[in-house]
Amino acid sequence: MASSAVRLDLDGKPIPAITICMIGAGGFIGSHLCEKIMSETPHKVLAVDVYNDKIKHLLEPDSLPWNGRIQFHRINIKNDSRLEGLVKMADLTINLAAICTPADYNTRPLDTIYSNFIDALPVVKYCSENNKRLIHFSTCEVYGKTIGSYLPKDSPLRQDPAYYILKEDESPCIFGSIEKQRWSYACAKQLIERLIYAEGAENDLEFTIVRPFNWIGPRMDFIPGIDGPSEGVPRVLACFSNNLLRREPLKLVDGGESQRTFIYIKDAIEAVMLMIENPARANGHIFNVGNPNNEVTVRQLAEMMTQVYSKVSGEPSIDSPTIDVTSKEFYGVGYDDSDKRIPDMTIINKQLGWNPKTSLWDLLESTLTYQHRTYAEAIKQAIAKPLAS
Repeated sequence: MASSAVRLDLDGKPIPAITICMIGAGGFIGSHLCEKIMSETPHKVLAVDVYNDKIKHLLEPDSLPWNGRIQFHRINIKNDSRLEGLVKMADLTINLAAICTPADYNTRPLDTIYSNFIDALPVVKYCSENNKRLIHFSTCEVYGKTIGSYLPKDSPLRQDPAYYILKEDESPCIFGSIEKQRWSYACAKQLIERLIYAEGAENDLEFTIVRPFNWIGPRMDFIPGIDGPSEGVPRVLACFSNNLLRREPLKLVDGGESQRTFIYIKDAIEAVMLMIENPARANGHIFNVGNPNNEVTVRQLAEMMTQVYSKVSGEPSIDSPTIDVTSKEFYGVGYDDSDKRIPDMTIINKQLGWNPKTSLWDLLESTLTYQHRTYAEAIKQAIAKPLAS
């Protein structure tokens, strides 16, 4: 429950209660952000989404301590005139809406581009025209490939951080060729970033751009055939969770050699709250939000998840826990990838004094415990049905 005591920002000034229009509030990030806002602040949320399954616990019953501070608006932002009215009612708009599943980037490139650029245009326009602050969620994928990935494999420069650490204000955005439609997502996200930045420069739009680096935790993505389409392919951690729950080998795309960093959702939400409540420090900035200490190859991630799941489920791992597949087999023609995504944390540390805390093992244990408790029985029943018939 939000405290009645006066809350102060990083500069010692009282934090006023505000109204937030949160687009995509029903998703993974939105649900955790809504929880944080309801339980620890007096702010109001106009929660905009097509689905509300992940925030139902915040909307019902009426006896909840934050009753009246969160309203759900079932709106598809593609073509709904009500959206501008909600933006006008709010002090701040947070746009989380996106298609952000790698399997869709090269199989549904048009939907990916429209969702991440065209559909985001009105949100930027409404904020700019009505002098409303905007926090826009982008992606670490805007960086594309690292400079180091173009060096010879035996080059010692590949170990030089200057060639792979990703900095908001310095690193170039390097994408693959046009036929590699996997980059449709990154290009769309980069272009909307450039538009927002231009609105700030020319029309004084107050904005903050967030570049998430693999945020992980309960309620992320979906489990195919249980709370998502059977043919769906979620992101890597949910893919591996699905394999573990079904006691299937974890599929390593192209050997699982790509390197990634992972951050616990609760750590990341702390960073977003600092952006929300410290506009003087956050406006006009692009922030990497990740945990460079949690860097692993995808193969190492698979091995660690297998160990953690065995612990939380009490079940031994299967005899052959992983299997190698090609990116063409897994994602289809047109897939491409980046070698490393390691965030530089200088700007967010300087502006907001924020650093992540949770280790990779701990965030995996929290997430897989949730996955096991939520899905294990449903998957057993789904597997048993065909056998019974």
